[in-house]
Amino acid sequence: MPDRITLVTALQGAGWHPAAWRVAGPAAQRLTSLRHWRDVVVEQDRLGVDAVTIEDSFTAGPVDAAGDLETRTVVGRLDALLVANAVAPATRAVGLVPTVSVTHTEPFHVATGLQTLDHVSLGRAGWRVQVSPTAREAALFGRRPGGDDAAVLFDEAREVAEVVRRLWDSWDDDAIIRDVATGRFIDRDRIHNAEYEGSFVSVHGASIVPRSPQGRPPVFSLAHRADATAFAVEAADVVLVTPGYGGREARDLLDEIRDLEQVAGSDVRRPVLADLAVLIGSSAAEAADELAALDAAAGAPYSVGSGSDTSVLATTVPELVALIGDLRALGYAGVRLRPLRIPIDSTAIARQLVPGLVTAGLRADVASRPTADLRTRLGIAPAVSRYASSSSLGVSA
Repeated sequence: MPDRITLVTALQGAGWHPAAWRVAGPAAQRLTSLRHWRDVVVEQDRLGVDAVTIEDSFTAGPVDAAGDLETRTVVGRLDALLVANAVAPATRAVGLVPTVSVTHTEPFHVATGLQTLDHVSLGRAGWRVQVSPTAREAALFGRRPGGDDAAVLFDEAREVAEVVRRLWDSWDDDAIIRDVATGRFIDRDRIHNAEYEGSFVSVHGASIVPRSPQGRPPVFSLAHRADATAFAVEAADVVLVTPGYGGREARDLLDEIRDLEQVAGSDVRRPVLADLAVLIGSSAAEAADELAALDAAAGAPYSVGSGSDTSVLATTVPELVALIGDLRALGYAGVRLRPLRIPIDSTAIARQLVPGLVTAGLRADVASRPTADLRTRLGIAPAVSRYASSSSLGVSA
């Protein structure tokens, strides 16, 4: 576990609350512009947030009981992976973690798109894995019926994650030799076919993208239910858990992850982040009133089990710092915070919460923030290619 708390901001449109767009001001008019995303991400980067996740889905927005698009919340989105690539040159240190679904998508395109982001960001790419379970999403592709049960979706996701990692490993770090004397640009022996034949996907061949700075961008997965948790422990580098959902407490969730790691025989203790939805006010009363006003505008409360799959906190910076300190004491590596309002709460995270965590001794000052790749900042070991020879690792035979 890193010696400093990991802080990730989860970005979604005008914010996670369905009525957030009503208080977003000019930002609500720019949700499909690069300027909106660049402004929000650059602020997180400049003020010391470790990474941002960018939400995505094959649906334009939530649907009502009749299956029609809900009109009272933001509808429409930009592709998260493309947004991450677009904002990368404007940022310096923040990790960029787009959500990319493994359902209905080709592992080859997932792998090469994320490798490209890792190159463009100089080693700051991550991947939040997501499955797409609905018939509505399946209908967009028309290749198979929708509504697959969760077990099938996560079995497929395991195969896709495995194939993606094989493709990431398919080029050695030194495959490009640029040998002018012999006229060889690459050493073909240093490029390996990713051989895989599974129940859902099969791949033969190598990536078109040379090995990226991190080798394997860290994989994030949301463990908000039993099947998702089992997948996260098997396939992810960073696990996101949702306190309060289903009545589960933070301590129990962390214990569950560690127990599953032990059952799997894993000697790796993955960083576990508590995933929390937050509205930050100058006082507890103000925060509660502002959340109530948003709920009234939406026509329903936004709370755990009612629109949210995690605890929704109307809170202040000091209260949030204390909570994060308590989670750290339990053994959490950090938090992923879902701002209910963007830019109001995302700005409070960057401008107020980060200094509060520094004052509490939970983080170093931004000036001393490491600018290493995202794996290093998350405390994850460097990625070693499955094709690396003993000699290339400096190991004698």
